[in-house]
Amino acid sequence: MTNDNKLPDCFGVLDEVFPLRPDGFRSSPGRCMSRCDLKTKCLKKAMEGGEGLKTQEELIDRGYESGMVSFLERWSKKKHLRRRLDRANLDVK
Repeated sequence: MTNDNKLPDCFGVLDEVFPLRPDGFRSSPGRCMSRCDLKTKCLKKAMEGGEGLKTQEELIDRGYESGMVSFLERWSKKKHLRRRLDRANLDVK
């Protein structure tokens, strides 16, 4: 970043700030966690986008498959995410 008003190029890019690891889980890389003052805002921005909402949907499915989320809770959360996708006019399948 060259000045306080400019965001880094990676800001809000899900695959940059919350990449999928080889084991199938996501985690923030060390360069974000240790050096970036915008990490919380950046991750929130990334998770609000279409790919972030899709990631949230995958987490809900994973919780259901492990028995941590009931069928009704899964249905309700997925319906809420689909509405958010529709409102944002994002078509992520």
